[in-house]
Amino acid sequence: MDKKLVTLAGVLLSLFSVAQRKITLSGYVQDASNGESLIGVNIYESNKRAGTTSNEYGYYALSLQPGRYVIIFQYIGYQTEKKEITLTQNTKLDIRLKPETQQLAEVVVSTERADRNVTSVEMSTAKLDVKEIARVPQLLGEVDIIRTLTLMPGITTVGEGANGFNVRGGNIDQNLVLLDESPLYNSTHLFGFFSIINADATKDVKVYKGGIPAEYGGRLSSVVDIRQREGNDQRFSAIGGIGTLSSRLTLEGPIQREKASYLISARRSYADLFLRLSPDSNINNNILYFYDLNTKINYRINDRHRIYLSGYFGRDVLGIRNLVNFNWGNITGTARWNWVISDRLFSNTTLVASNYDYSFGTPEEEEFNFRLQSQIRNYNFGQKFTFFRSNKLTEDFGFNVIYYDFLPANVTGTIPLRLQNEYALEPAAYYSAEWKATNRFTLQYGLRYSMFYNIGPYNLTLYSNTSFPREDEIIDIVPYRSGEVIREFVGPDGLEPRIGMNYLLNDESSVKLSYNRMRQYIHLISNTTSALPIDLWRPSGQYIEPSTADQIAIGYFRNFKNNTWETSIEFFFKDMRNLVDYRDGADLFFNERIETQLVAGLGRAYGVEILIRKNTGKLTGWIAYTLSRSERLVRGNLPGATINQGNWYKANFDRPHDLAIVASYQWNNQWETGATFIYQTGRPFTIPYGRFETEGLIAPYNPLRNNGRIPDFHRLDLSATYYPKSYFHKKWKSYWNFGAFNLYNRRNAFSVYLREVENQPNQTEAIRLAILGSIIPYVTYNFKF
Repeated sequence: MDKKLVTLAGVLLSLFSVAQRKITLSGYVQDASNGESLIGVNIYESNKRAGTTSNEYGYYALSLQPGRYVIIFQYIGYQTEKKEITLTQNTKLDIRLKPETQQLAEVVVSTERADRNVTSVEMSTAKLDVKEIARVPQLLGEVDIIRTLTLMPGITTVGEGANGFNVRGGNIDQNLVLLDESPLYNSTHLFGFFSIINADATKDVKVYKGGIPAEYGGRLSSVVDIRQREGNDQRFSAIGGIGTLSSRLTLEGPIQREKASYLISARRSYADLFLRLSPDSNINNNILYFYDLNTKINYRINDRHRIYLSGYFGRDVLGIRNLVNFNWGNITGTARWNWVISDRLFSNTTLVASNYDYSFGTPEEEEFNFRLQSQIRNYNFGQKFTFFRSNKLTEDFGFNVIYYDFLPANVTGTIPLRLQNEYALEPAAYYSAEWKATNRFTLQYGLRYSMFYNIGPYNLTLYSNTSFPREDEIIDIVPYRSGEVIREFVGPDGLEPRIGMNYLLNDESSVKLSYNRMRQYIHLISNTTSALPIDLWRPSGQYIEPSTADQIAIGYFRNFKNNTWETSIEFFFKDMRNLVDYRDGADLFFNERIETQLVAGLGRAYGVEILIRKNTGKLTGWIAYTLSRSERLVRGNLPGATINQGNWYKANFDRPHDLAIVASYQWNNQWETGATFIYQTGRPFTIPYGRFETEGLIAPYNPLRNNGRIPDFHRLDLSATYYPKSYFHKKWKSYWNFGAFNLYNRRNAFSVYLREVENQPNQTEAIRLAILGSIIPYVTYNFKF
C-alpha cells in the first residue's frame, strides 16, 4: 500500500511539474505584401490569459503551458490571423499578416492597437503613421515628417525656415534624432524649410518627450527614433512623385524572395534648374538645391540570424553669385545583426558610422576670401538584449560606446586658421524592465549609467580663474598626447534612473506617471535665434560641464466610442542644470578659445499638453494644445558671469500658447481634403533699453535678455488629393495632390530687429523680418507600381 501511495504521489508530482513547465511560442510578424517587419503587433491566446507584442524588429515570444490553443495576431489595418496550434515543446511560428482590402473612404490612420494609448505604459510619446503624415498639407507638397511632428503637443519650432525643433522647453541640440540607430546632427534641408527624412523610405517614426527608455541617452529633451523600410521581398515595386520643388523615386524588390531584399530611395530639388532660365546674370549663376539618398539591404540567413545594412547620404548646396557659398550634409551607415539566441532571448548588435560636415566661404577670386570647413564624426558600437522572461516581465539590457571626433573649424584663404580637433569617448550601460504586476497595473523601471572622457591630442589653455575663463588671464598651455584623458566624467552623477507607471481605471481610461533623468555631454554653441548649419558642436571638457535634466510627468488617458476618439492630458515639469549659454556680447565665430565666451546656468520648463484625436472614419485628425513656459537663469559673482541681472529670463523658444488643428476628410473614393491651422504665441526677443557710442560706433544697450515678444504666429494650409478611378484596379497607381500653404497671406514675423530711421539718426524703428509672407500654391503628381 505504501508503495502504491508513493507511486501515485510521484505521478501526481510529475504531472504537476509538467503543468507548470512553460513552453515558448516565438517568431517574426511581417507584412504579407512586402515582407516588412511589423512593430507592436498584438499577439494573444483566444482566452486572453496571456499576450505580448512584437518588438521593433517584429520579433515576439509568448510563454504558455503545454496544450492546444488558438493564437490571435491582431494589427490595425491588417486582417486578423488566427492559428490553431498544439504546444508540446518550444515552437517557432512566423506569421505574415495581409493588409485589409478597403476603399479609401474607410479611413484608418493608425497601425497600432486601437487602445494602446490607454493600455501601454508609455506616455509623453508621439507616433504618426507615414500614411497619416502624407494627408497633412505641407509647404510645396513635400511630405515632411519632422514638420508634422511639430503639430503634436509639446513640440515646436522658433519659426518658418528654422532649423530643428524644440521639445518641452529644450534647445534643438537636446533632441537625439536617430535614423536606423544612426544620429543625425542636422535634420533639415534649406535652412529648416524641409526635413531630410524621405517619407517614401520610412516605416516608423516615434518621438519620446518624456518617460524615455533607459536604452536611450546623450540628450536632455527627446528621442526621435526613425526606422527605414526594409524593401519588398515579394516583388519589384516603385513609388515616386514629381512636385513643385523636388522629385523623388523609390525602388525596392527581392534579391532572393522571402530571404533578402533591397531598397533605394532618392530625392532631389531642382530650383537651380529654374534659376538658370533667368535672363538676369545675377540670378542664373546662383546655385540652390538639395538631395538625399536612402539605401537598405536585409538578409535572412536563417530563422535565428538576420543582417541589415542601411545608409543615408544627404547634402544642401547654396551659392550666391560673387557673395557666398554654403555646403552641408549628413552621411550615415548602419550595420545590424539580429540573433535569436534562444526562443526568449533576442540580441541586436549595431555598428554605426556618422559624419556631419559643412563648409562656407567666399569666391576665391575675391581680394579677401576664405573657406571654413567643420565636421563632427562619431562611431558607435551597441549591443542590446531583450529577454522575454515571462508574459508579464520583459527585460532590456545592454551597452554602447561612442567615439567622437570634432573639427570645429579649418579656415583657408586670405587669413588661414585651424581650430584644434577635439576627441571624446562616451560609454554607457543600461537595464530596463516592463512588469505587468496585475491586469490593471504596469510598471516600467530602468537605470542607465553613462561616462564621458575628453581625450587628446589637444593643447589645453589654462586660466587663472578656471570657473570663469577670460582671454586676458591665460597662464599656460598644456599639451596632451593622443588618447590621454584631459578630463573624465565618471561617478554617481552618471546614474540616470527611469521609471514609468500605468494604472488602468477601466477598459477605456488610465492614469500614467513617469520620471527620467537625462545627461548630455555634447553641446551646440550658438547665439542666433535659429541655429545655423555653421554653428559649432563642442564636447564637455575642462571648461564645459555636462548638462543634466530631471523630468516628471503625469497624465490621464481616455478613449471614447470603441477607441474611435483618443484624448489625453499631461502635466510635466523639467529641471535642467549646467545649460550652456553665451555671455552678453559673445563672439563665437572662429573663436579658438570658445570657453571665454560661455556661461552655464539653470533651466526649467513646465506645462500642460492636451490631445484630442480621431483615427477612423471619413473625418480624421487631431487637436493639440500646449500651455507651457521655458525659462533660464544665469547668475555669477563676476562681471559678465550674469545674464538678465541675475533674474530668470525667457528662453528663445518660449511659446506659452501653442495650438494645432489638423483635419482630413474623405469625400468619396476619389477626393480627399485636408486642412491645418496653427496658432502660437510670438517667441521672445531682446528690446534694447538704449544705446551708446564707442569709437564712433553706435551699439545697443541691453541689460535684459528676451524682454519682448514678436507678434503671434498663425497660419492656415489647405490640400486636396485626387485619386482617379483607375487607382483601385490597375498595377500603375497615380494620384494628384493640390494645395495652398499660408492661405490668407499671413506675414508671420521670424524676427524683429531695430534700425535707424532714414535721415533721422537719433530715431530707431522696429522692422519685422518675414521668411514667408504670401500664399504658396503647389501641385504634386505621385505614382506607384
